[in-house]
Amino acid sequence: MAFDKKRKDSKGGKSFEARKEFKEELLAIDRVTRVTSGWRQLRFRAVMVIWDGKGKVGLGTGKSWEVVDAIAKAVANAKKHLTKVTIEDGTIPYDVTVKYKAAKLMVHPASKGTGIIAGGSARKVLSVAGYTDVLAKRYGSSNLINNARATLKALTSFK
Repeated sequence: MAFDKKRKDSKGGKSFEARKEFKEELLAIDRVTRVTSGWRQLRFRAVMVIWDGKGKVGLGTGKSWEVVDAIAKAVANAKKHLTKVTIEDGTIPYDVTVKYKAAKLMVHPASKGTGIIAGGSARKVLSVAGYTDVLAKRYGSSNLINNARATLKALTSFK
């Protein structure tokens, strides 16, 4: 699996393949404010999931005054938090139920051809992680970050 993108070199002539190190998926960009005396300070928060193609997945968040800088910080944070996941024939080895803060998540293996049946951030995390056939159901919290972290906790809990 290559994450290639064609680019032209700086002289404008030949195009070459720039190989990206990670596959990236943007989970959310939010406007967040901090109220200080006198005014509100507006910043952007980005949540990213990355995958290296070799079974490691990372989730990161970053905040900045600019969207591009927030995304760059989130990718750098995700690289620091890479964890190993287990994939067996495009699915998980066995059923698992996890709880992360108020977010509860059940993940079940699925037969070939089923696809990823999950909602919200769990679907994006599972697809970026390289799974093709998985069933997932979330209970409790609808918080995007906590559900993504619960999904990662489920994927890293296999022995």
